[in-house]
Amino acid sequence: MFILKLLSKLLKALQSADSPNQLAWGFALGAILGLTPLWNLHNILIILLIFILKVNLSSALFSLILFSLIAWIFDPLFHTLGFALLVQLPFLQSLWNLLYNAPVLSLSRFNDTIVMGSLFCSLILLVPNFLLFRWMVVLYRRTWNESVKKWRLAKILKSSKAVRFYQKVKFLGGK
Repeated sequence: MFILKLLSKLLKALQSADSPNQLAWGFALGAILGLTPLWNLHNILIILLIFILKVNLSSALFSLILFSLIAWIFDPLFHTLGFALLVQLPFLQSLWNLLYNAPVLSLSRFNDTIVMGSLFCSLILLVPNFLLFRWMVVLYRRTWNESVKKWRLAKILKSSKAVRFYQKVKFLGGK
């Protein structure tokens, strides 16, 4: 039920007047949330950014779910990269000691190799993800939008009781 509602909202967002940048930033920030272990201090900051910057929430949530499903495949790579950053680069040792002794930053669990490796990878991929997702949104709107509207699944999602109920409740909320 939740997945159907999310897909419906995502299709609606792709067909809406939201700018491709809003959708792409939602996908890119959701990718950070999905690639890194969820309950960390840096993810609270990413969630705040999603709400402050007015990016598309549906695209961020979809990206979070998508990247969470595949992140475990890359955990060995994240561990290796995190280990290299935390242990094998001696010029960074004083930085890690400083961050670990900071009162709040020690709660970020950056000293976990998978957290460090996945955060590093997701931050490196932030701009390429944004550009890729922006290109995909523009491509979707230019080429696939009309054909997707004709798909039976799109019609089912549009006419489902859950989606109609959500639209009524949303309308009553004044938005």
